[in-house]
Amino acid sequence: MARDKIYQEEEFPSPLIQLWIIFRQTPSIMIGLGAFIFLVILAIFSPILAPHSSVESNVAMAMLPPAWDDAGNISYLLGTDDLGRDMLSRLMHGTSLTFGLSFIVVIIATVIGVFIGSLSALTRGVKSSFLNHFLDVILSIPSLLLAIVIVAILGPGLSNTLWAVIMVLIPQFIHITRNAVKEEFAKDYVLASKLDGASSLRILHYSVMPNIIEKIVSQATFAQSAAILDIAALGFLGLGAPIPLPEWGAMLASGFDLFYIAPWTVYLPGLAILFAVVATNLVGEGLRHAIKLRKFS
Repeated sequence: MARDKIYQEEEFPSPLIQLWIIFRQTPSIMIGLGAFIFLVILAIFSPILAPHSSVESNVAMAMLPPAWDDAGNISYLLGTDDLGRDMLSRLMHGTSLTFGLSFIVVIIATVIGVFIGSLSALTRGVKSSFLNHFLDVILSIPSLLLAIVIVAILGPGLSNTLWAVIMVLIPQFIHITRNAVKEEFAKDYVLASKLDGASSLRILHYSVMPNIIEKIVSQATFAQSAAILDIAALGFLGLGAPIPLPEWGAMLASGFDLFYIAPWTVYLPGLAILFAVVATNLVGEGLRHAIKLRKFS
């Protein structure tokens, strides 16, 4: 037989649960989270969900307007481009190329940047000063301009575009990780661990990293919105994905000459880029706001 509790225990939620409770209080941020999850699902399952091929041409159906237009066709809900390719299918496949690849790019840049930033925070003297000034110079250059320079050196192509965006994002994570680790190492709990004989690497792994992981995740969401814009911009300039691939920036460039004849070939990829960036920024702003409120709660 179960015994009743004699003493009432007060339970405190974990830091992650506290963050979620604060995060979900804003309706607009929850809408952004829903849109973000929708894009993730679409990026994964677009080959299954797309009604048509994204690269096969059908000249007989070229430049069909969206289905709500009188000249539209319900089989091509968002119309077709100048080669008769279904715009809806191309936009869905483009989610994997623009949004999905930006997700992978940010994960790689986060891992490399956090590793280098954590170790650099433990350095002192000339090496620390040199790295600090070098990061200041790199971060003063606009990310898109730096990505264009790197692609110009490596050569055009989707893989080189991804490496360029990764190299552009890494200094951001090094900078924020380095500053966050230095800030934590100045606190009393780190001093107590040092007095107990713990090494700097052990303190970094077991004490500091759990306290800065939320800052890194928040930075990662903002970095992803920048990665989406950089990938799309390089595709628009012809330095990214090759023409047959339905990357949103490349789609925007290929439909630019058709703006007055078939404007949906331009504004649909543009709206897709805007939708992805706004959803990602809402999630990032929600995380930043929740972290700030949790600190002062």
